[in-house]
This record gives sequence, C-alpha cells and structure tokens, in this order.
Amino acid sequence: MRHRKGFNHLGRTAPHRKAMLSNMASSLILHKRIKTTVAKAKALRQYVEPLLTKAKNDNMHSRRVVFSYLQDKESVKELFDEVADKISNRNGGYTRIIKLGNRLGDNAEMCLIELVDYNETYQPEAKAKKPKTRRSRRGGGKKNTENTPDTDAKVEDKAPENKSEDAKGDDKE
Repeated sequence: MRHRKGFNHLGRTAPHRKAMLSNMASSLILHKRIKTTVAKAKALRQYVEPLLTKAKNDNMHSRRVVFSYLQDKESVKELFDEVADKISNRNGGYTRIIKLGNRLGDNAEMCLIELVDYNETYQPEAKAKKPKTRRSRRGGGKKNTENTPDTDAKVEDKAPENKSEDAKGDDKE
C-alpha cells in the first residue's frame, strides 16, 4: 500500500529522479512547453511551480535557491528575466497539462505540459470579449422603457395611412 506517500517515485532512484526533473524543468522554462508522459508531467508540475513562485521575488537568495534546483544558468536567467514578468500577476497554476493520447510503442499516456501565460490560444485577452447579458427565468427579460413610446408612435403613424388606403379603396369600389 502507498498510503500517505508524498510523490510519485517514477520507478527511479532519488538522484536519477532529481536529475530528470531538473532537466525537464529547465527545458520547460526555456521552450515554454514540452511533450512527456502524464506521470512525469504531474511530478514536474509539483517540482516547477514552487520555483516559478520563487522567481517572482527577484533577489540573490531566490536566484541561488532556484539554481540549486535547476543547475542551469541559462534557464535561471530566462526564468527571472522573462517568465517572472509574465507570471507576476498570477497567484498559482502556472502550468497546464493537455493530454494527447497514448504512445504507439508502449501505450503510455502522453501529454503536453506548458506554461499557461505563453499559450495565446487559451488566453481570454486574445479573444474578443462579448458583452455579458442577463436572462431571467421567466423568459421575458427586462423591457426597455425608452423604446416603447417610439414603437407606439410608429404604430400610430401607420394606422392613419392604413385608414386612408382603406378609404381610397372604398371609393374605388
């Protein structure tokens, strides 16, 4: 039984798992999305999200702590310079996992893990915002009182024309 086990060991020894997650986190930061298995992506999410939170506070201590996890100067520089600016207003949930299906060789579940703020297709700002409409349960909705006198005036204007046409029609007969 694996009750109260904190994380997925991924069938690897601790140094191997640590090195693999470090390399995957560096690749994710540099390339903004990577393709991997679902189990590795979930483990990577637990590994990289605290690092992204640390990157919001740009000081020497945070850089050293993040470097101790990533062991890659380029990815640390990219994280603190570019990625931290994009995620500064987000409170969490920096990554997204999109399932792709099963791998052909061993039928492993594959997915795409990406940084949320770098995918323009899912961003609500990219789409045109529709005005919000409110609907009542009765189905009628609110009636605009400004337009009702105008419509009544139009009906009254049409009524005399119809009467005059009827009068003309009666004369013709």
